[in-house]
Amino acid sequence: MIKPTVKLGCRNTLEVVREVEFGLYLDGGEMGDILLPRRYIPQDTKVGDMLDVFLYLDSEERMVATTEHPMVEVGQFAFLEVSWVNRFGAFLNWGLMKDLFCPFREQKMRMQQGRKYLIYCYIDDKTSRIVASAKVEKFLSKTQPTYQQGDEVEVMIQQKTDLGFKAIVDGKYSGLIYQNQLFRDIHAGDRMKAYVKTIRPDGKLDITLQQQGQQNVSDFARQLYAYMMDTPDGRCPYHDKSEAEDIYAEFQVSKKTFKKAVGELYRQHIITIMPDGLQLTPEGRITGMAEE
Repeated sequence: MIKPTVKLGCRNTLEVVREVEFGLYLDGGEMGDILLPRRYIPQDTKVGDMLDVFLYLDSEERMVATTEHPMVEVGQFAFLEVSWVNRFGAFLNWGLMKDLFCPFREQKMRMQQGRKYLIYCYIDDKTSRIVASAKVEKFLSKTQPTYQQGDEVEVMIQQKTDLGFKAIVDGKYSGLIYQNQLFRDIHAGDRMKAYVKTIRPDGKLDITLQQQGQQNVSDFARQLYAYMMDTPDGRCPYHDKSEAEDIYAEFQVSKKTFKKAVGELYRQHIITIMPDGLQLTPEGRITGMAEE
């Protein structure tokens, strides 16, 4: 029988091998049996069941399991709040009973209780403990990204700069969203879908929150047309004087894309533009949009 390979600081699926008064023991392969304390045992769990658990070290440096899911795992970035500070470093709330330690040497500036910081979670080579580092740049990939322009990515907003917002792309690369590309409020710690605009020679990425090009406009024009067809009076209350934030909240597109899509529908005689919104024309209700 092949023994499981467990990963400290990550979620693992392990088999329950025996029950004791204070909990369950899970098959940890070469690491031996791993305790799941009784307070974390799902109801009706029995020997032979497979459980999704997170593995970490307790206060006595023993590997233990929990069915709770922390806010970050080894190899990931996250914004975490400082629970308390002592003479060794800061302790961050990551959703488990034992806080995540960030030593002073891994802090850009002295962390303060109650404030949130971007950190990277990793296993320290010297102590084999799960720790955090606020010096996140050293954990970003130095390899050249293989994205193509327009590729969809997941980003986490890192911090505001004079140019815009730095972001971590797909949990691996450094990216930048320029201020003139923003059409809604974003904040450090936000996670969202975005698109690759440019890959710079140094491997860093220019990112936009919206797909570029005419295809995106045409796709949204169809979405807007369907939106108006679904309303009883064929109207849309948004227009070129509407706030960009209101348009984004309703349609998840920039005001620029909204206006271009309105122009496309208008040129096809599908809508008329009113002072207080948009109105489907009788022709638009019957013929719909022209196929590309």
